[in-house]
Amino acid sequence: MGHPKQLLPYRGQTLLGHVIQCALASSCSPVVVVLGAHADKIAPTIVQFPIEIIKNPDWHQGMSSSIQYALDYLGERSLEGVIFLTCDQPFISTDIIEQLIDLHTQSDKPITASQYGEIIGIPALFARNVFPELMQLKGDVGAKGIIQKNRDRVATIKFKGGEIDLDTFADYQKLISN
Repeated sequence: MGHPKQLLPYRGQTLLGHVIQCALASSCSPVVVVLGAHADKIAPTIVQFPIEIIKNPDWHQGMSSSIQYALDYLGERSLEGVIFLTCDQPFISTDIIEQLIDLHTQSDKPITASQYGEIIGIPALFARNVFPELMQLKGDVGAKGIIQKNRDRVATIKFKGGEIDLDTFADYQKLISN
């Protein structure tokens, strides 16, 4: 994009600020933000939020390293699970996060993911017993592979707008022009 997408303006704040506010308004705690490339530029823009900011020094190794860095950071905290969110799905909302949590508590499945169209992916909640699988991820692969390989272990919610993913500046321009 030529610019950190986390800092692109969206709804009177940045894309990352929007996601953070949604997470903070949910029942999730703690809210941890993993930064990689451009961490020193992004971190000062989010210090006003009551969140934990960690910088992944191995960000260049791909998404899997950020997932693993977050799980290492959370360490031995007594968490039931984690929800992974990204800043490039602008239609994330507190309601979507709460739907993931509600379905997870009602379901006997260790993974609760979002479905948009034919895609099942993030945002997704992973129970603690899935952490070892997440720690085995390699390269620029997110948790989607675990979701795909374990469909029988996944409950899903509908996420209208989840297919909107800002990977290019053209994607962003299309979003803000609507």
